[in-house]
Amino acid sequence: MTTTATAPPPTAPAPAAARRLPAGPLAAGLAAALLLSLVCGVALGSTGLGWSHVLRLLGAGLTGGRLPAEEAAAYAIVWEIRLPRTVLAAVVGAGLAATGVAVQAMVRNALADPFVLGISSGASVGANAVLLLGAFASLGIWAISVSAFGAALLAMVLVYAAARTSSGLTPLRLVLTGTAMSYGFSAVTALMVFAAARGEAARSAMMWLLGSLGGATWGSVPIAAATVLAGLGHLACAAGRLDALAMGDETAASLGVDGDRLRRELFAVTAAVTGTVVAVSGAIGFVGLMVPHLTRMLVGAGHRRVLLVAPLAGALLLVWVDVVSRTLLAPAELPVGVVTAVLGVPCFLLLMRRRGHTLGGR
Repeated sequence: MTTTATAPPPTAPAPAAARRLPAGPLAAGLAAALLLSLVCGVALGSTGLGWSHVLRLLGAGLTGGRLPAEEAAAYAIVWEIRLPRTVLAAVVGAGLAATGVAVQAMVRNALADPFVLGISSGASVGANAVLLLGAFASLGIWAISVSAFGAALLAMVLVYAAARTSSGLTPLRLVLTGTAMSYGFSAVTALMVFAAARGEAARSAMMWLLGSLGGATWGSVPIAAATVLAGLGHLACAAGRLDALAMGDETAASLGVDGDRLRRELFAVTAAVTGTVVAVSGAIGFVGLMVPHLTRMLVGAGHRRVLLVAPLAGALLLVWVDVVSRTLLAPAELPVGVVTAVLGVPCFLLLMRRRGHTLGGR
Protein backbone atom coordinates (compact mmCIF):
# COMPACT_ATOMS: atom_id res chain seq x y z
CA MET A 1 0.00 0.00 0.00
CA THR A 2 1.34 3.35 -1.00
CA THR A 3 1.03 6.46 1.10
CA THR A 4 1.07 10.04 0.00
CA ALA A 5 2.96 12.59 1.91
CA THR A 6 0.98 15.50 3.22
CA ALA A 7 2.35 18.94 3.67
CA PRO A 8 2.70 20.05 7.25
CA PRO A 9 0.15 22.62 8.38
CA PRO A 10 1.25 26.21 8.18
CA THR A 11 2.93 27.46 11.26
CA ALA A 12 0.55 29.51 13.38
CA PRO A 13 1.73 32.92 14.48
CA ALA A 14 3.27 33.02 17.90
CA PRO A 15 0.83 34.06 20.58
CA ALA A 16 1.04 37.60 21.88
CA ALA A 17 2.26 36.39 25.27
CA ALA A 18 5.35 34.84 23.63
CA ARG A 19 6.27 38.17 22.03
CA ARG A 20 5.75 40.30 25.11
CA LEU A 21 8.47 42.55 26.42
CA PRO A 22 10.14 41.69 29.73
CA ALA A 23 8.36 43.72 32.37
CA GLY A 24 11.36 44.30 34.65
CA PRO A 25 13.69 45.99 32.13
CA LEU A 26 10.76 47.90 30.64
CA ALA A 27 9.79 49.21 34.10
CA ALA A 28 13.39 50.21 34.77
CA GLY A 29 13.53 52.10 31.48
CA LEU A 30 10.24 53.85 32.20
CA ALA A 31 11.46 54.80 35.69
CA ALA A 32 14.62 56.36 34.24
CA ALA A 33 12.57 58.17 31.59
CA LEU A 34 10.21 59.41 34.30
CA LEU A 35 13.06 60.91 36.36
CA LEU A 36 14.39 62.69 33.29
CA SER A 37 10.88 63.85 32.39
CA LEU A 38 10.39 65.34 35.86
CA VAL A 39 13.43 67.54 35.28
CA CYS A 40 12.14 68.43 31.81
CA GLY A 41 8.73 69.27 33.27
CA VAL A 42 10.36 71.72 35.65
CA ALA A 43 12.60 73.27 32.99
CA LEU A 44 9.92 73.75 30.32
CA GLY A 45 7.32 76.48 30.66
CA SER A 46 6.20 79.92 29.57
CA THR A 47 9.10 81.47 31.53
CA GLY A 48 12.33 80.31 29.93
CA LEU A 49 14.86 78.82 32.34
CA GLY A 50 18.07 77.21 31.13
CA TRP A 51 18.78 73.59 31.96
CA SER A 52 21.89 74.41 33.96
CA HIS A 53 19.97 77.10 35.82
CA VAL A 54 17.15 74.69 36.69
CA LEU A 55 19.57 71.99 37.84
CA ARG A 56 21.37 74.53 40.02
CA LEU A 57 18.11 75.71 41.58
CA LEU A 58 16.99 72.12 42.21
CA GLY A 59 20.35 71.30 43.75
CA ALA A 60 20.19 74.34 45.99
CA GLY A 61 16.73 73.37 47.18
CA LEU A 62 17.74 69.78 47.88
CA THR A 63 21.00 70.60 49.66
CA GLY A 64 19.99 73.85 51.33
CA GLY A 65 22.54 75.86 49.39
CA ARG A 66 22.53 79.65 49.24
CA LEU A 67 21.44 81.61 46.18
CA PRO A 68 21.81 85.27 45.20
CA ALA A 69 18.81 87.48 45.95
CA GLU A 70 18.18 88.10 42.25
CA GLU A 71 17.41 84.39 41.78
CA ALA A 72 14.57 84.37 44.32
CA ALA A 73 11.90 84.69 41.62
CA ALA A 74 13.34 81.84 39.54
CA TYR A 75 13.68 79.71 42.67
CA ALA A 76 10.00 80.29 43.51
CA ILE A 77 8.96 79.33 39.97
CA VAL A 78 10.92 76.07 40.15
CA TRP A 79 10.18 74.97 43.71
CA GLU A 80 6.76 76.45 44.43
CA ILE A 81 5.03 76.20 41.05
CA ARG A 82 6.60 73.83 38.54
CA LEU A 83 8.06 71.07 40.71
CA PRO A 84 4.92 70.34 42.79
CA ARG A 85 2.84 70.48 39.61
CA THR A 86 5.12 68.05 37.77
CA VAL A 87 5.31 65.65 40.71
CA LEU A 88 1.53 65.76 41.11
CA ALA A 89 1.11 65.01 37.39
CA ALA A 90 3.20 61.86 37.85
CA VAL A 91 1.22 60.82 40.94
CA VAL A 92 -2.15 61.39 39.25
CA GLY A 93 -1.07 59.58 36.08
CA ALA A 94 0.14 56.58 38.07
CA GLY A 95 -3.06 56.47 40.12
CA LEU A 96 -5.38 56.67 37.11
CA ALA A 97 -3.46 53.99 35.20
CA ALA A 98 -3.43 51.58 38.16
CA THR A 99 -7.10 52.05 38.95
CA GLY A 100 -7.90 51.59 35.28
CA VAL A 101 -6.28 48.16 35.44
CA ALA A 102 -8.25 47.29 38.58
CA VAL A 103 -11.61 48.50 37.28
CA GLN A 104 -11.26 46.60 34.01
CA ALA A 105 -10.55 43.41 35.95
CA MET A 106 -13.32 44.13 38.46
CA VAL A 107 -16.10 44.58 35.89
CA ARG A 108 -14.50 42.46 33.11
CA ASN A 109 -15.14 45.21 30.59
CA ALA A 110 -12.51 46.53 28.18
CA LEU A 111 -14.27 49.91 28.01
CA ALA A 112 -14.13 50.49 31.76
CA ASP A 113 -11.98 53.20 33.30
CA PRO A 114 -11.71 54.77 36.79
CA PHE A 115 -14.64 57.09 36.04
CA VAL A 116 -17.16 54.41 35.06
CA LEU A 117 -18.26 54.02 38.68
CA GLY A 118 -19.57 57.59 38.90
CA ILE A 119 -16.89 58.64 41.42
CA SER A 120 -15.46 61.47 39.33
CA SER A 121 -18.90 62.84 38.48
CA GLY A 122 -19.72 62.92 42.19
CA ALA A 123 -16.44 64.71 42.90
CA SER A 124 -17.32 67.24 40.21
CA VAL A 125 -20.51 68.13 42.08
CA GLY A 126 -18.50 68.80 45.24
CA ALA A 127 -15.81 70.85 43.50
CA ASN A 128 -18.30 72.97 41.59
CA ALA A 129 -20.29 73.60 44.75
CA VAL A 130 -17.19 75.45 45.95
CA LEU A 131 -16.33 77.15 42.66
CA LEU A 132 -19.86 78.25 41.79
CA LEU A 133 -21.71 78.48 45.09
CA GLY A 134 -18.91 79.32 47.50
CA ALA A 135 -19.53 76.28 49.71
CA PHE A 136 -16.95 75.43 52.40
CA ALA A 137 -15.25 78.79 51.88
CA SER A 138 -13.98 78.64 55.46
CA LEU A 139 -11.56 75.87 54.42
CA GLY A 140 -9.59 78.26 52.24
CA ILE A 141 -7.27 76.62 49.70
CA TRP A 142 -8.43 73.18 50.84
CA ALA A 143 -12.10 73.86 50.08
CA ILE A 144 -12.15 72.37 46.56
CA SER A 145 -10.13 69.26 47.45
CA VAL A 146 -12.08 68.51 50.63
CA SER A 147 -15.45 69.09 48.99
CA ALA A 148 -14.56 67.04 45.91
CA PHE A 149 -13.22 64.14 47.96
CA GLY A 150 -16.22 64.16 50.30
CA ALA A 151 -18.62 64.17 47.35
CA ALA A 152 -16.65 61.33 45.74
CA LEU A 153 -17.02 59.21 48.87
CA LEU A 154 -20.74 60.00 49.01
CA ALA A 155 -21.06 58.97 45.36
CA MET A 156 -19.22 55.72 46.17
CA VAL A 157 -21.68 54.95 48.97
CA LEU A 158 -24.68 55.69 46.73
CA VAL A 159 -23.38 53.57 43.85
CA TYR A 160 -22.52 50.69 46.16
CA ALA A 161 -25.91 50.81 47.89
CA ALA A 162 -27.77 50.87 44.57
CA ALA A 163 -25.67 48.17 42.91
CA ARG A 164 -25.54 45.78 45.86
CA THR A 165 -27.97 42.85 45.77
CA SER A 166 -28.51 39.75 47.88
CA SER A 167 -26.37 37.82 45.39
CA GLY A 168 -23.46 40.21 45.68
CA LEU A 169 -21.90 42.96 43.58
CA THR A 170 -22.17 41.79 39.97
CA PRO A 171 -20.03 43.45 37.25
CA LEU A 172 -22.90 44.35 34.92
CA ARG A 173 -25.03 45.86 37.70
CA LEU A 174 -22.04 47.83 38.98
CA VAL A 175 -21.31 49.30 35.54
CA LEU A 176 -24.95 50.14 34.85
CA THR A 177 -25.43 51.74 38.26
CA GLY A 178 -22.22 53.74 38.00
CA THR A 179 -23.13 54.95 34.52
CA ALA A 180 -26.65 55.98 35.58
CA MET A 181 -25.35 57.79 38.68
CA SER A 182 -22.70 59.49 36.57
CA TYR A 183 -25.37 60.95 34.30
CA GLY A 184 -27.28 62.17 37.34
CA PHE A 185 -24.23 63.84 38.93
CA SER A 186 -23.28 65.39 35.57
CA ALA A 187 -26.77 66.86 35.29
CA VAL A 188 -26.43 68.46 38.73
CA THR A 189 -23.04 69.90 37.74
CA ALA A 190 -24.40 71.25 34.45
CA LEU A 191 -27.27 72.90 36.31
CA MET A 192 -24.86 74.63 38.68
CA VAL A 193 -22.72 75.87 35.78
CA PHE A 194 -25.79 77.09 33.91
CA ALA A 195 -27.08 78.97 36.94
CA ALA A 196 -23.72 80.50 37.86
CA ALA A 197 -23.97 84.26 38.17
CA ARG A 198 -20.27 84.88 37.52
CA GLY A 199 -18.78 84.09 34.13
CA GLU A 200 -15.26 83.61 35.53
CA ALA A 201 -16.55 81.09 38.07
CA ALA A 202 -18.21 79.09 35.27
CA ARG A 203 -14.94 79.16 33.32
CA SER A 204 -13.03 77.86 36.35
CA ALA A 205 -15.63 75.13 36.78
CA MET A 206 -15.29 74.03 33.16
CA MET A 207 -11.49 74.06 33.50
CA TRP A 208 -11.76 71.78 36.52
CA LEU A 209 -14.21 69.47 34.77
CA LEU A 210 -11.73 68.99 31.92
CA GLY A 211 -8.80 68.48 34.28
CA SER A 212 -6.15 70.93 35.41
CA LEU A 213 -3.00 70.75 37.50
CA GLY A 214 -2.68 74.52 37.81
CA GLY A 215 -3.66 74.48 41.47
CA ALA A 216 -0.94 72.02 42.52
CA THR A 217 0.83 72.85 45.78
CA TRP A 218 3.20 70.99 48.06
CA GLY A 219 0.30 70.63 50.47
CA SER A 220 -1.68 68.46 48.02
CA VAL A 221 1.19 66.24 46.83
CA PRO A 222 1.82 64.15 50.00
CA ILE A 223 -1.85 63.19 50.49
CA ALA A 224 -2.29 62.20 46.85
CA ALA A 225 1.03 60.34 46.76
CA ALA A 226 0.31 58.42 49.98
CA THR A 227 -3.14 57.36 48.76
CA VAL A 228 -1.85 56.28 45.35
CA LEU A 229 1.07 54.34 46.87
CA ALA A 230 -1.26 52.58 49.32
CA GLY A 231 -3.61 51.69 46.48
CA LEU A 232 -0.74 50.39 44.34
CA GLY A 233 0.50 48.29 47.24
CA HIS A 234 -2.90 46.71 47.75
CA LEU A 235 -3.36 46.00 44.05
CA ALA A 236 0.13 44.51 43.76
CA CYS A 237 -0.63 42.12 46.63
CA ALA A 238 -3.92 41.18 44.92
CA ALA A 239 -2.38 40.63 41.46
CA GLY A 240 -2.85 36.85 41.56
CA ARG A 241 -6.48 37.20 42.62
CA LEU A 242 -7.03 39.77 39.86
CA ASP A 243 -5.84 37.22 37.30
CA ALA A 244 -8.41 34.76 38.62
CA LEU A 245 -11.21 37.35 38.73
CA ALA A 246 -10.55 38.41 35.14
CA MET A 247 -11.37 34.84 34.03
CA GLY A 248 -14.83 34.95 35.62
CA ASP A 249 -16.36 34.32 39.02
CA GLU A 250 -16.74 30.57 38.49
CA THR A 251 -13.11 30.13 37.54
CA ALA A 252 -12.06 32.38 40.40
CA ALA A 253 -14.13 30.31 42.85
CA SER A 254 -12.50 27.11 41.60
CA LEU A 255 -9.14 28.71 42.38
CA GLY A 256 -10.23 29.66 45.89
CA VAL A 257 -10.91 33.35 45.19
CA ASP A 258 -14.12 34.91 46.50
CA GLY A 259 -15.10 37.12 43.56
CA ASP A 260 -17.70 39.14 45.43
CA ARG A 261 -15.38 39.91 48.33
CA LEU A 262 -12.52 40.86 46.00
CA ARG A 263 -14.85 43.08 44.00
CA ARG A 264 -15.83 44.93 47.18
CA GLU A 265 -12.15 45.43 48.02
CA LEU A 266 -11.39 46.72 44.55
CA PHE A 267 -14.40 49.01 44.62
CA ALA A 268 -13.22 50.62 47.86
CA VAL A 269 -9.59 50.95 46.72
CA THR A 270 -10.39 52.38 43.29
CA ALA A 271 -12.96 54.77 44.76
CA ALA A 272 -10.47 56.08 47.33
CA VAL A 273 -7.67 56.54 44.78
CA THR A 274 -9.93 58.00 42.11
CA GLY A 275 -11.60 60.36 44.58
CA THR A 276 -8.22 61.57 45.81
CA VAL A 277 -6.64 62.22 42.41
CA VAL A 278 -9.80 63.82 41.04
CA ALA A 279 -9.96 66.08 44.09
CA VAL A 280 -6.50 67.51 43.31
CA SER A 281 -6.49 67.46 39.50
CA GLY A 282 -10.05 67.47 38.21
CA ALA A 283 -11.52 64.89 35.88
CA ILE A 284 -8.66 63.87 33.57
CA GLY A 285 -10.02 61.27 31.20
CA PHE A 286 -8.57 58.63 28.91
CA VAL A 287 -5.43 57.81 30.94
CA GLY A 288 -7.16 55.02 32.86
CA LEU A 289 -8.62 53.58 29.65
CA MET A 290 -5.67 53.75 27.26
CA VAL A 291 -2.65 52.99 29.45
CA PRO A 292 -3.86 49.57 30.75
CA HIS A 293 -4.57 48.36 27.21
CA LEU A 294 -1.24 49.64 25.92
CA THR A 295 0.55 47.96 28.81
CA ARG A 296 -1.13 44.60 28.19
CA MET A 297 -0.10 44.76 24.56
CA LEU A 298 3.51 45.25 25.63
CA VAL A 299 3.90 42.86 28.56
CA GLY A 300 0.91 40.51 28.42
CA ALA A 301 -2.21 40.20 30.52
CA GLY A 302 -0.70 39.04 33.81
CA HIS A 303 -1.63 41.61 36.43
CA ARG A 304 1.67 41.37 38.27
CA ARG A 305 3.47 42.58 35.13
CA VAL A 306 0.76 45.05 34.17
CA LEU A 307 0.70 46.69 37.61
CA LEU A 308 4.49 47.03 37.51
CA VAL A 309 4.52 48.87 34.19
CA ALA A 310 1.16 50.69 33.90
CA PRO A 311 1.65 53.20 36.78
CA LEU A 312 5.03 54.24 35.40
CA ALA A 313 3.60 54.59 31.90
CA GLY A 314 0.66 56.62 33.22
CA ALA A 315 2.96 58.89 35.21
CA LEU A 316 5.25 59.45 32.22
CA LEU A 317 2.31 60.18 29.94
CA LEU A 318 0.67 62.73 32.22
CA VAL A 319 3.92 64.58 32.95
CA TRP A 320 4.36 65.27 29.23
CA VAL A 321 0.67 65.98 28.70
CA ASP A 322 0.91 68.64 31.41
CA VAL A 323 3.98 70.13 29.74
CA VAL A 324 2.06 70.38 26.45
CA SER A 325 -1.02 71.84 28.15
CA ARG A 326 0.90 74.76 29.67
CA THR A 327 3.34 75.49 26.83
CA LEU A 328 1.40 74.95 23.60
CA LEU A 329 -0.63 78.18 23.89
CA ALA A 330 1.46 79.94 26.56
CA PRO A 331 0.72 82.03 28.52
CA ALA A 332 -2.77 80.54 28.21
CA GLU A 333 -3.25 77.00 29.52
CA LEU A 334 -5.16 74.14 27.92
CA PRO A 335 -7.19 71.76 30.09
CA VAL A 336 -5.19 68.57 30.59
CA GLY A 337 -8.18 66.40 29.68
CA VAL A 338 -8.37 68.03 26.24
CA VAL A 339 -4.75 67.12 25.52
CA THR A 340 -5.19 63.52 26.72
CA ALA A 341 -8.18 63.14 24.41
CA VAL A 342 -6.43 64.71 21.41
CA LEU A 343 -3.41 62.45 21.89
CA GLY A 344 -5.24 59.40 23.15
CA VAL A 345 -8.05 58.93 20.63
CA PRO A 346 -5.89 58.47 17.51
CA CYS A 347 -3.35 56.44 19.46
CA PHE A 348 -6.03 54.13 20.81
CA LEU A 349 -7.65 53.69 17.38
CA LEU A 350 -4.24 52.81 15.91
CA LEU A 351 -3.66 50.25 18.64
CA MET A 352 -7.07 48.72 17.96
CA ARG A 353 -6.25 48.32 14.27
CA ARG A 354 -2.82 46.84 14.90
CA ARG A 355 -3.78 44.58 17.82
CA GLY A 356 -7.54 44.29 17.37
CA HIS A 357 -7.67 40.66 18.53
CA THR A 358 -7.03 41.83 22.08
CA LEU A 359 -9.87 44.35 21.93
CA GLY A 360 -12.71 42.35 20.48
CA GLY A 361 -11.37 41.85 16.96
CA ARG A 362 -10.80 38.59 15.07
